Amino acid sequence: MTKILTLCIIYDSKRILLEMKKRGFGKDRWNGFGGKVKDNESIENATYRELEEEIGIKATDAKKRGVLTFSFDGELEKLEVHLFTANKLEGNPAELDKMKPEWFEHNEIPYPKMWSDGPLWLPPIHKGKNVNGGFHFDSPEGNKIKYYEIREVI
Repeated sequence: MTKILTLCIIYDSKRILLEMKKRGFGKDRWNGFGGKVKDNESIENATYRELEEEIGIKATDAKKRGVLTFSFDGELEKLEVHLFTANKLEGNPAELDKMKPEWFEHNEIPYPKMWSDGPLWLPPIHKGKNVNGGFHFDSPEGNKIKYYEIREVI
């Protein structure tokens, strides 16, 4: 079984916008913005909806950058995460009940406080590249990658 999700990285020429998850899966980790794709919803529309729900902004230029799959020891369900980037926004990011958004300078991305896969796929995305790959973790709660594959794609 596979769960389809989106993840959008927001950035401008100097900064990247990340969210600190306050509860649930990924709690206390910085990440991009996203979530589950609903039934009969396109992946792109889910990306836009999640940005509005999580931090109250509208992006007008989401661009697909790739797909990553995630699996975990002891779990049958896999996560298929569709990566997007955006840098044209309407509104100001707001802290809501589940998320705390924060801007970081490009050279200050908080990799140690992110999922351990972040430093492997985020740098090429941040440079405008596209990536596909997969990661297998020790557990859904853990942050230890047991094995992975990542490649840049055209």
